[in-house]
Amino acid sequence: AYLLSTSHKFANILVVVCPNFILWLVVYMSLFKQLLIIISVFFLMIFSVNFALSLRSIKSYLEVEAQGHAQDTATSLGLSLSPYIANTNDPIIKAMVSAIFDRGYYKEIRLIDANKKELVSLNNDKGIEGVPSWFINYLSMSTFTAESEISSGWTISGLVYVTINPSFAYIKLYEQAKFSLYYALTTFAVSIVLLVLLLRITLASLKRINQLALRVSEGHFETIESLPWTSEIKNVTVSFNMMSRKIESTITSLNNKLNIMGAVLLRDDLCGLYKKGVFETDIKSLLQTPKSAYLMLIKLDSLPDLVKEVVNAIIDQLLQAVAEKLKKTVERHPDTSIKIYRLYGGEFAILIYTASLEQIKLISAALSGDLEELGEQYSLPDLAHVGVVPVNPVHTTDMLLESAYEAYEQARLIGANRYYIRSNENFARDISAWKELVINCVDNADYSLSYTGQIISFQTGQLMMEEAFSQVYDKSGQLVAIGPFISIAEKINKIVDLDKGVIGKVIDHIISNQIQHAVAVNLALSTIKNASFRLWLEKLNKNNPAVTKQLVFCFSAYAVAKHEETYLDFIQIIHQWGGRVMIKRFETQSMSLEMTKELNPDFIMLAREIGEGISHSRQKYEFVQAMQQIGVLLDITIFAENVQADDDYKSLMTIGVAGVSR
Repeated sequence: AYLLSTSHKFANILVVVCPNFILWLVVYMSLFKQLLIIISVFFLMIFSVNFALSLRSIKSYLEVEAQGHAQDTATSLGLSLSPYIANTNDPIIKAMVSAIFDRGYYKEIRLIDANKKELVSLNNDKGIEGVPSWFINYLSMSTFTAESEISSGWTISGLVYVTINPSFAYIKLYEQAKFSLYYALTTFAVSIVLLVLLLRITLASLKRINQLALRVSEGHFETIESLPWTSEIKNVTVSFNMMSRKIESTITSLNNKLNIMGAVLLRDDLCGLYKKGVFETDIKSLLQTPKSAYLMLIKLDSLPDLVKEVVNAIIDQLLQAVAEKLKKTVERHPDTSIKIYRLYGGEFAILIYTASLEQIKLISAALSGDLEELGEQYSLPDLAHVGVVPVNPVHTTDMLLESAYEAYEQARLIGANRYYIRSNENFARDISAWKELVINCVDNADYSLSYTGQIISFQTGQLMMEEAFSQVYDKSGQLVAIGPFISIAEKINKIVDLDKGVIGKVIDHIISNQIQHAVAVNLALSTIKNASFRLWLEKLNKNNPAVTKQLVFCFSAYAVAKHEETYLDFIQIIHQWGGRVMIKRFETQSMSLEMTKELNPDFIMLAREIGEGISHSRQKYEFVQAMQQIGVLLDITIFAENVQADDDYKSLMTIGVAGVSR
């Protein structure tokens, strides 16, 4: 009855508790804790049932044992009293009963004669010591009274009643219960320790598989060489190793394909030189860095007239010959970084990363002689002219090209195949004016933000992201070029304050307009290096966690490739805070895929030149297709920038990139 009652109560508790416990166990617990708890619960359930059955069995045994002992005592006592029962006043009768009773095993011994007269009555009402009352209440033992007839000759002269004292049975039962409980707990503790060790060893392989999966998701395709001994986990490990190798092989194949196609896309088909789009990207990046450089503009003056006189093959041959002469310029100066571009037609450009005016004069003179020699071969005495200008941070790309064209015109006035190097005499005056403008605007937050480059999702048609773009006006109210402004701000250590101000304005814009999409914010290299800025950004993130997660910190691929370690460190910090990062103007010449895997950006914005004309270029289409496949494998969202033509828009949609700006 006790077991049935207890089981019923336990079942009612399980009906209420089990569903919630199982839900909590499945959703919130690790596999290690789940197995540990489940096995422990099963152990406790089995132990509880066995413990209850064991106590019941022992209790029944003790009751039967007490019953037999009482009957044996009554029979023995009856036989012992038979010779003396004839004389009920004989003192030996009471002495014998008292001797038996004094052993302490009996609760009551009564002796009556044939007339029901009580001759001896001994009682022991002493309580049970050392056994809790609750134990006695829950495991109450029935008290049995044995009787035996005492004969005197052939007649019954009396009866003896013996009732066993249950104290000793309770003590024995309680001691047995404690022993069983301690033994079970000790066994349970040892089993748990062994189970923990076993689970740790067994599940360590799952932990390694989990770490490997995270590494694979980050683009690091590693394998587990030491296979676990558990067959099921071993099979999972082998399968995961195979998957990792296959993904690595796929990534490597796509990477090689991208490198080949990327190199082809960025170079001129005829001359093998970099295209104008690469030139514009390099100039923009150069204007944002403190590097000194010179720009050479080479223009073939005779080309328009020559086109009318000879076939295209001769024209192509001439352009290739000019390209070879320009390549020789690089070969003569292996210690200097020089990059050659074909802008269009007969116009070429060379970026020379040096501050030495004397070296520029030597290069210009040698190039002038090469062009003169080439002109003689084609009977063109006035083949080309060279205009050279220093790259100043106050320039924009258009201003720099305009200055180079002016130097080219000066070279034409000097003579055939001559060059002209424009001086930098107005540079100091321009820098002074720019410094004054930058200091005033940054200190007084006298600038505004426009939001451009809206990226529309192909899947939903909704706005996914837009870029915050700083706008600065001079004293006359004219909009100034932001490139020189940023460059001067870096030089005079105002860029950190500027970037803080821009981030503050963007957050105000997000809050006041209840913006739901992401907003890209550009940060300068000097800013992300600054320790105080990082502390400021961390505090901002803690105070505005929901809003700051809408910010996407944006960096150009060119800048990241030049300072990989700095950007890698900053990106890791941003990801720890739950922030996101985008690399824009991406093409494989400025950033390799291996570097991209290491940086693990959230978004990649392809360079404008890649998306432009993609509907008519198989190479561009396959390049973007490969980039999209890599983006899926590495969990990187791919965007395309400034897509104008509808055909290009449809091609990018077909490939499956996430969105484009138009």
